[in-house]
Amino acid sequence: MTATAPTSQGRIVTDVPARLDRLPWSPFHRLVIAALGITWVLDGLEVTLAGSVAGALRASPALHFGDADIGIAGSAYLSGAVLGALFFGWLTDRMGRRKLFFITLALYLTATACAGLSWDGLSFFVFRFLTGAGIGGEYAAINSTIQELVPARYRGFTDLVVNGGFWLGAALGALVAALLLNPALIDPELGWRLAFLTGAALGVIVVFMRMWLPESPRWLALHGRAGEADAVVTEIEDGFRKAGFTLTAPDPKATLALRPMHDGAVRRALDTLFRVYPRRTLVGLTLMAAQAFFYNAIFFTYALVLANYYAVPSDQIGWHILPFALTNFLGPLLLGRLFDLWGRRKMLALTYGASGALLLIWASLFEGGLLTATTQTIGWMTVFFFASPAASAAYLTVAETFPLEIRALAIALFYAAATAIGGVAAPYLFGRLVEESSRTSLFIGYLFAAALMLVAAVVAWLFAVDAEGKSLEEVAPPLSREP
Repeated sequence: MTATAPTSQGRIVTDVPARLDRLPWSPFHRLVIAALGITWVLDGLEVTLAGSVAGALRASPALHFGDADIGIAGSAYLSGAVLGALFFGWLTDRMGRRKLFFITLALYLTATACAGLSWDGLSFFVFRFLTGAGIGGEYAAINSTIQELVPARYRGFTDLVVNGGFWLGAALGALVAALLLNPALIDPELGWRLAFLTGAALGVIVVFMRMWLPESPRWLALHGRAGEADAVVTEIEDGFRKAGFTLTAPDPKATLALRPMHDGAVRRALDTLFRVYPRRTLVGLTLMAAQAFFYNAIFFTYALVLANYYAVPSDQIGWHILPFALTNFLGPLLLGRLFDLWGRRKMLALTYGASGALLLIWASLFEGGLLTATTQTIGWMTVFFFASPAASAAYLTVAETFPLEIRALAIALFYAAATAIGGVAAPYLFGRLVEESSRTSLFIGYLFAAALMLVAAVVAWLFAVDAEGKSLEEVAPPLSREP
């Protein structure tokens, strides 16, 4: 049966969303997560390597970096991510999800390999910028595709765990840095270069993992490609039946009548964000900006804090980042299901509020000189056990609460705005604060980051959408839907 078909009036009547949402959890969904969620692993790897190799970069005879230069390198990566998200997010809504997650991956693995071959500071900054552009572009295509393929009842937990995969990459980066920056094993000047080449090698593997992935059937239907959308879903269903699953019939009331739209106009996206859904826009921007500043301020300069305040050698920093990263992954893994069970609004307020309050406590202990390198690490572990699912849920929120026609571009716009507001300046600002060697100055910076999280908790409690268990089309009806 062709359940997605054009009508004589140029409309498409489709039950593709209902057919996808009624599917049981299966190896198919796990493969989707593995092939696409690797993006967050790569981002975590890149960010951790950049922080872990800070000491080696400062000692490099080719780069001659100071602490502020480390911050500039972090800001270059994030600036690239902002512009990459905007450009590739726009293309993702126009050209489709599948094409873009190959293009952005190719840019990433080429640029990060070149970063490992940098010959001076300027070339390193440029390649880090391009690496960020590839990762930023991946966010829009990847988050859109995952949400459009995963059934509604699993969407919250799945999205949080996928985004939490950043910290698996961070743990991998910590291990790689600990091994490659050990002067007893390898020359540090060669070690930091090999560290960046690790990301490129992993990217090549991911290319082959994605070969089997289909285009989003929701995107195909929306763009008038009715036969292709039906064929993709039929092939997915046939795979379930061959694996022994018994599929229930989709809800006949869940069909949609759509008039195909073929562009991804920025003007339409802005009109939807600020005129149709202004409250959702306020929530998304607040959540994204708060977590961006919080994470980028603390994590990009974590290695510098360990080195400057606790005299931790550069080859030992990875061993402090490793447990920190693993705790960040455990947060979404253990708390993620509550976003589907207790609800989005309650859990957003809880995780943002808890992480902000805990940062206040540990920042006070740091300012008073009451911590060691070990207790400082334990402190960040408790803070980010809650901050990690909070940050992941910010991406979930902006992806699921806006219509499919602008979903990728909306993710890109929120990511870009939040990173520009709360992320790009944070590594440089905190790098300068660390360089001052003043605990009080750094303490004030931590207080500001905590305040942002507490404000975000209040905004989420008051205005967040209760999207748990609902189809994407129910949470945000397509702009092209017709009665």
